[in-house]
Amino acid sequence: MTKSIHALSLAGAFALSISTVLTLPAEAAKKERCYGVSLKGQNDCKAGAGTTCAGSSKVDYQGDAWTYVDAGTCKKIKLPAQSDGMRRNGSLKPLSRDPA
Repeated sequence: MTKSIHALSLAGAFALSISTVLTLPAEAAKKERCYGVSLKGQNDCKAGAGTTCAGSSKVDYQGDAWTYVDAGTCKKIKLPAQSDGMRRNGSLKPLSRDPA
């Protein structure tokens, strides 16, 4: 009995791991990197020279820090206006604005 339960557990774990791996590319296709929309310390990765990765942005809306957003929405994200009144949006490429 114990061997069959062990075998079933292993088979279930294997099936779960395979289904997870197969769905990752589909999930990734639904997301895109959006620069300049993260709050300080809440970026998913990349935050300029000398930084490591996730959570390393130094200022809100840092232009060279990105966060994953739903595909097709990045450029539509409206951010608070800059101090000079100019509107800001997300970008699919790193920005030079709001450096750390």
